[in-house]
Amino acid sequence: MLKKVMIGALVLGAAQLAVVGPAAAATDPSWYLGPTPLGPGEQIYAETRAGAGGCVPAGPVTSPGLAESIGWTIGGNFGKYGGYGRVVKTPGKYVATLSCTDGRKSTRTFTVTGVPPSSTTKPPKPTPKPKPQVTVKPAGAPQTGGGFAPMAWDW
Repeated sequence: MLKKVMIGALVLGAAQLAVVGPAAAATDPSWYLGPTPLGPGEQIYAETRAGAGGCVPAGPVTSPGLAESIGWTIGGNFGKYGGYGRVVKTPGKYVATLSCTDGRKSTRTFTVTGVPPSSTTKPPKPTPKPKPQVTVKPAGAPQTGGGFAPMAWDW
């Protein structure tokens, strides 16, 4: 009887793993890409933690909005992978892709802002030069309190 119960439990456990395993692998891995929005040519950061819902990266983060792919140069606890890159100078909304060693792929969007055209902006008004301050010369030591008085130590 005990054998039948154990075999039944093993079969049930295997069936649960068969159902839960693929569903867990299909989830989007947790990772960060930012900050966003960014100015043209600014620095962007990517990070994932394999031990905390992320994944082990299969390669760098890629995007047409990156000057070059973000390589993983930072490591740490919980399977941390992190790296810095630069965005392109062309304004727009871009999609970055992270590929994992378990076959999952995930995307994040970021925005590169632009500088408004110079024809629509008015030049700033020139600031007036500050007036020079009038220098005041003290009349002498007694008037400024800077005179010397010996201290008496009569105890």
